[in-house]
Amino acid sequence: MLKLTNLRMWVLAAAATGMLASCQKNGQVPALKDADQTITNKTIKTLAVSLTQGFEVGSSSPKTAYDVSPTGSSSGDNVTLSGASWNMYDALIGNLAADQKAGSWSARMRNTGKITMLFDVTTGISTVTIKSATYNGDSASTWGLFYSVDGGSSWAQSGSAITTTATLTVSTFTITQTGNVRLEIRKLTGGSNRINIDDITINDNSGGGTGGGGTVLTGKKFLFDASHLENAGSADWQIDADGTEQVAIYTGGTTTETKAQRIPTPSYTGITSSTSETYWKGALSAWAVELVKRGELVESLPVGTAITYGGGGAQDLSNYDVFVVCEPNRLFTAAEKTALMNFVANGGGLFMIADHTAATTAGTDANGYNPSDRDGDGYDSPRVWNDLMTNNGINNNNPFGFNINYVDINESPSTNVYTGSNADAQKVLNGAAGTASKMAFYDGSTATLYPTNNSSVQGLFWRNSATNGGTANAMALLATYGSGRVVWIGDSSDADDGTGDTGDSLFNGWSGDAPSGYTSHSAFHLNASLWLAKAQ
Repeated sequence: MLKLTNLRMWVLAAAATGMLASCQKNGQVPALKDADQTITNKTIKTLAVSLTQGFEVGSSSPKTAYDVSPTGSSSGDNVTLSGASWNMYDALIGNLAADQKAGSWSARMRNTGKITMLFDVTTGISTVTIKSATYNGDSASTWGLFYSVDGGSSWAQSGSAITTTATLTVSTFTITQTGNVRLEIRKLTGGSNRINIDDITINDNSGGGTGGGGTVLTGKKFLFDASHLENAGSADWQIDADGTEQVAIYTGGTTTETKAQRIPTPSYTGITSSTSETYWKGALSAWAVELVKRGELVESLPVGTAITYGGGGAQDLSNYDVFVVCEPNRLFTAAEKTALMNFVANGGGLFMIADHTAATTAGTDANGYNPSDRDGDGYDSPRVWNDLMTNNGINNNNPFGFNINYVDINESPSTNVYTGSNADAQKVLNGAAGTASKMAFYDGSTATLYPTNNSSVQGLFWRNSATNGGTANAMALLATYGSGRVVWIGDSSDADDGTGDTGDSLFNGWSGDAPSGYTSHSAFHLNASLWLAKAQ
């Protein structure tokens, strides 16, 4: 979203002409630290998982028929899942009541059906786990796991055949192969009786990756909030929007804004490594498309849908790994605050994004502009987030270890980045999406850290004028709470990809503005997303 300030215009003009010089620079639920990975400076040892496939395909299945002729037909049998090609012979992806599934969908095979990877994992395979069950109402069948090290020319069976049971059961196979390997699941007996296959997980045989790349756990589910007027005014914090709605504006009345739906369209099964972010329409589409390219799943929480946890609904937070809320413009209800706190405490990831503000929302801010209360209800995103952390009924004493300052700052950019040995911070700053070393704010807020409230809180960027590692003037941070994780950043513009609602003023803060390499916002947001999901 465009936030016109004289300072920002000067910064971009100066940067474009090479004038900018680089600057140096009691919770009730205890904060927990992850000890499952070891990091030294900028070297990351990642999870030894190279692929997961849970057959979660959104609102509709890309494979609805039992194609059988000819065998291995690419016309009807091939399907793209999490950006990779699979062949499903006499098999489909279903979500009927009789399908045994860990999420919303699972694979279903009959007769002598097969599910085959049309690609190799390149880091070898140590073990594979697969969930299977008998389709409800059918009799038991057997199936086997086969692997190929020559691109599918020949196959060897791993272990013994598995007999299905009435409920999903995990089977583990030890393969111990290095280099390129692919898998095939074959139904061996049982005739027309059907079986369900779900949650295929491949553990690599390379000992984990290092550096800025590394192995990323796929199949994580991200929910982007669109229920708290993230589209108000000139904001467009949505991953995709196909409809319109009338939204209140701070000057009075309403404006026509684009409206997000639960499942982005076209289907994310069509996204490949070369797909443009304009595949979807939203200022956060670049973020969502990149997550899908990495094998993750994305949805939106549409307007009119309450945030819940443990309620059993289709979009209950218990069904997701990460909840992303970019600049909420309405307070969370008491029930929603309870849901958010419990979601994080029980292992969820919360990505909290705020924007600029002032000491009061009545009038102009320090730069002479209206605070980011885009709907005029007296609350902007810093106040919404502070209300969550001080008025949630569970722990009202800044349980994540920070509080947002009511300020409006510009930084052009900050290179005052954390350089210590905190393992979690290094995953966010030097993770699978690359190195995050520069962060610009175009009218944003800062935070004050309170490590006595939560010892895990860790600043990631500070203003150039601030003390590195200090508790004041943080621009981005992370914390753990219970078994969950939190990341906060004080400016929504950094996630803006410059496209979306044609009625809004948007600019590209996602890929770095000008000149090239001016910032590293995409690396920060993607690394933080994967850390929140416990995917790296």
